[in-house]
Amino acid sequence: MTTPDATPRAMSFDARALTEPVDKGEVARFDRELKARFGSARLTDVATVILIVFALVFVGGAGLTGLAGAIASSVVEGGAFAWPALILPMLFMLTVAALIVLALVNGHKGKETRYRLARFARANAMSFIPVLADPKLPGLLFHQGHSRMALNLLRGEQPRFVEFGNYRYTTGSGKNKSTHTWGYVAIHLDAPLPHIVLDALSNNALGLSNLPATFDKEQRLSLEGDFDRHFALYCPEGYERDALYLFTPDIMARFLDNAAQLDVEIVDDWMFLYTRRPVSTTDPGTWAWLFSVVSALMDKLAQWGRWRDERLGAPALAPAPGTTPAQFAAAQPVAPAASPLPFGNPAFVRPPKGVAAEGRRLKRGFSWATLVVIVVALVFFLMQNFGHMILGFLVAR
Repeated sequence: MTTPDATPRAMSFDARALTEPVDKGEVARFDRELKARFGSARLTDVATVILIVFALVFVGGAGLTGLAGAIASSVVEGGAFAWPALILPMLFMLTVAALIVLALVNGHKGKETRYRLARFARANAMSFIPVLADPKLPGLLFHQGHSRMALNLLRGEQPRFVEFGNYRYTTGSGKNKSTHTWGYVAIHLDAPLPHIVLDALSNNALGLSNLPATFDKEQRLSLEGDFDRHFALYCPEGYERDALYLFTPDIMARFLDNAAQLDVEIVDDWMFLYTRRPVSTTDPGTWAWLFSVVSALMDKLAQWGRWRDERLGAPALAPAPGTTPAQFAAAQPVAPAASPLPFGNPAFVRPPKGVAAEGRRLKRGFSWATLVVIVVALVFFLMQNFGHMILGFLVAR
């Protein structure tokens, strides 16, 4: 499927800030500046806090309880202090110390990562934002769960707005609380487009989509060549022709060659690339891959800006007094030759930028595979928590 122009232009970048030695004093100074601008609490590493609390409350509590028990036993029995009884409590206390040291090391690593990413961004004409609560983006990830947070964002403005970031959100509460982590790339487009999702099949398992949403199967569109072996493409019903206009063979080749591991969503005037691995990282190889993906797609996105939704078309205005038919016809805008829309018809004017209501969002669906997983999980939960009661009932019968 690869066409002669399917090879993207090389995109060079300066990755030295990601690997070269850093001054610890500069890292500490930069961290203080960030905390003054964004707030100390927002930049505190949650995993570090959880690890320290776990070490102090649970492991340390068990150690202190064992130590108190050994002392009480010696006092009650009136004998020599039971030194062997201290072995387990001491192991607990050593574990506490090791966990706290690990947490502090991780906290320092987070500070150094932010320092490196900020310098990397500056060296490559980008800006750095360490944290952004509840980012106002239309992608499907950004409306899931609660406690939504984007971390270590890098933004470029030219030739169009691109944002690289890590993202997390939480679902459930209490013992059933789960934190979901993603990496994403957000690319701003020239015009709103129909809601289209490319579900990468390489990161699915057991027939379940990697994405936190399921779409109506009637909206799946089959494309030519090997594309269907790598992506499941969903577009709103009635927009099949528009999807074919957007996903020409050369653009499909770009996705297959560069983004086959990524889930893709086009919504409003944005394109999102999703992955379960961190995007904003100090690994130069990750950035080389991401820059190659964006570079491969960038010069093909301009043609998407010429798309217009014919459903927003309106009858042409009446000609002004004194205008000849030839002058009126010549004044009507004509679409590019590749456009499937009837702009050349003088009965229509070129529609404005936008998408009709029926094309703005895909219809959600239901997955039977998801139901099976839920049922299995429910049975496991019931057997784990009420198995003895169920067994007793069956024996009694």
